[in-house]
Amino acid sequence: MASVNLRSGESQDSLLKRFRKKVVKSGVLSTVRRKRWFVSKSETRRMEKKKAVRRIKRRQFKDVE
Repeated sequence: MASVNLRSGESQDSLLKRFRKKVVKSGVLSTVRRKRWFVSKSETRRMEKKKAVRRIKRRQFKDVE
């Protein structure tokens, strides 16, 4: 759970900005989004395979340049 304490002389905007950064860094929102629906193991494997293929293609394209 992300939490921030108000520093002396800190504005509400900067406090909110620090909180948002902390939430993103902790990965809370991405976990919630990922677990929103049930995904079977076979579906997870299929998605990971697609990610790996994209990653490999991106690396090969980068090497060509």
